[in-house]
Amino acid sequence: MVKKYFSIIIFILISNLSLGQDIIDVSESTIKISSFDEHIFYCGFAEGDKMIFNFEELNGKELKEIEIIEMPTSSKFTDYKSVKISEKVINIQKKGIYKFRFYNSSLAKRICKIRIQRIAASDLTKKFDTNVYWKTISDTTYTPKVERYIDRSEKIANEIYNANPQISSSNALNGNRNRQIVEFDLPSNTIAWSFYIGTGSAGKSAFDSAKSKFSESVQSDVSALATYNPMAALALTGVSYFSKTQGEDNVKYWFLSDQNSVTLFNTGQQFYTYKSGDVITEASQMKTPLNGRVYLALLNDNTFEPISLMIRVTAIQQIDHWKERTVQLMKVSERQEPYLMN
Repeated sequence: MVKKYFSIIIFILISNLSLGQDIIDVSESTIKISSFDEHIFYCGFAEGDKMIFNFEELNGKELKEIEIIEMPTSSKFTDYKSVKISEKVINIQKKGIYKFRFYNSSLAKRICKIRIQRIAASDLTKKFDTNVYWKTISDTTYTPKVERYIDRSEKIANEIYNANPQISSSNALNGNRNRQIVEFDLPSNTIAWSFYIGTGSAGKSAFDSAKSKFSESVQSDVSALATYNPMAALALTGVSYFSKTQGEDNVKYWFLSDQNSVTLFNTGQQFYTYKSGDVITEASQMKTPLNGRVYLALLNDNTFEPISLMIRVTAIQQIDHWKERTVQLMKVSERQEPYLMN
């Protein structure tokens, strides 16, 4: 009986409240809320409005939580384990956006009917647009980070191999073999290297001639590179001061890729090579490999005459000098922000 009288009183209050005023429908919907899920929507209200809120779970089951929040964080109404809410009136103190949150903690879904109305404070706000719109806001933040950077680099030329080996002929009476392996290691930070192979006196003369040509030339890079010489110039720029030379003694050479190829060469089997030639003199810039051990296979195919060789190898190393500095890392994040058109 008390509940009946209470409902009548609420009805009378609402009737008096709306006497002479129009009740405007804002939203009316039936929603399904899944297990352990929530349903959220937003409505806008004008200053002086009176919000009228109605809720009912159509199967007579409780809904764990209902909350109405004046955005961004001001809670205006909260109810727990609700089955029905009738004609709940909330006075709107200022224009704003309201968030309606419905949470179901049950294993079973809930079917809810929701009706939201408003009574405008005056004719001026009767046509107030209660729809909530969304805009994308970009937020930019900066985080300091220490990073290393190359302050300056210098190039250094190093002669890494200098030898004058002798290779016997194919029919040497002393029993020495007519093939030989030369090995050298490329230093760290090698960016290019060059080699020179010359046979006999002709090979030495060609090398001396290249040094003379280099000394007579105007070199713009001399001050930028220590121990600059024709071998360094060849390795760094690819410009050669070495001329092809005519002569009687030749040598066959192969650059081998690995130790296995060395074994195949020494046993007279086929092997892999990335550069080869049959020359009196040879000078070349090399861009690969740039690290590790290099194997140079040499063969004298003369029947009776041994040969003497001049072999030079120069590597260009780039030495980087590092420093540290603090930079600001920019991060742009986006968020959705509600707003009203009024």
